[in-house]
Amino acid sequence: MNLFFREHIALIIVQLIQFGMIFLVYWLDGYRHIKPALYGCFLALFFLGVYLVYRYVTHRAYYSRLSRPVESMDNSLQKLEEGAIPQALHTLLVSQYRHYESRVREMDRQQNDHLTFMNQWVHQMKTPLSVIELTAQQMDEPESSSIREETERMREGLDTVLYMARLRTFEQDFYIKSIRVSEVIEDVIRENKRLFIRNGVYPKTDLDRAIVAESDEKWLFFILQQLVQNAVKYSTGKGNEVRISLTSRSQKAMIEVTDFGVGIPKTDLKRVFDPFFTGENGRHFRESTGMGLYIASEAAARLDHRLEIQSEPGKGTTVRIVFDSWRNLTSL
Repeated sequence: MNLFFREHIALIIVQLIQFGMIFLVYWLDGYRHIKPALYGCFLALFFLGVYLVYRYVTHRAYYSRLSRPVESMDNSLQKLEEGAIPQALHTLLVSQYRHYESRVREMDRQQNDHLTFMNQWVHQMKTPLSVIELTAQQMDEPESSSIREETERMREGLDTVLYMARLRTFEQDFYIKSIRVSEVIEDVIRENKRLFIRNGVYPKTDLDRAIVAESDEKWLFFILQQLVQNAVKYSTGKGNEVRISLTSRSQKAMIEVTDFGVGIPKTDLKRVFDPFFTGENGRHFRESTGMGLYIASEAAARLDHRLEIQSEPGKGTTVRIVFDSWRNLTSL
């Protein structure tokens, strides 16, 4: 009704002005019979009202459809009532939808081609990296350790690219099952043992081995690895210990990764999970890409986990992975 009134308000105003002008012309010409003039105006308004009522009744579905928000693209293609304007609008909407659908299919195809290329490229690059690492093992120090350090950085970068590509098709790339979280933590520590040694930072663990959480093992490994690598990177030269704990409290199970490094400025704390954000620390640590925590937070959210972060500049940072779906085997 509101839309109908807004469309016809100009017509009503013009009609009222016309009636007034006609009445004024006759009055200035000396016509003084008020009752016949008012009766004529009444008839004109009556027929205007009949027209507006007829217009509203016959186009009520049309105005009602335009007043409702679109809940889905298919709903926007519902056929409107008969009439020149409703049919023209329906034809326009169908044409627009077909064009939109064609563009979406083309963009999906391009995106799938891009993801396929990235996945293949990352896997192809890992083969020469493995060859370089094997070759470096046969070399003398310190050349071999320098080469292995660089290949590790390259492998971490390739993994970030791979997981970023997989994030777009996350629903097709995860498998939820019951996982002993302590085993994933130990795998991450073993995987990064050279990183700990190279930076003079060592892990200290406090693990409740009875905690089992519902998660995807591969993605949980990636999330935890990002947290551990960041903790080591920002501890170098300031702290020599990274604490990793697995505990349960307040009906929640959580992994805590705590470092005693440079910490995060308060102005940066709210943005650390934004893509490509490196912040003040990123200007001092050139290896920062700003993508690790973003991918980790996105993956955690899709796994129904939660990332929490606390930090104090100059004293260190604590990042938690909080599990809502978990159980303790000792209590069963």
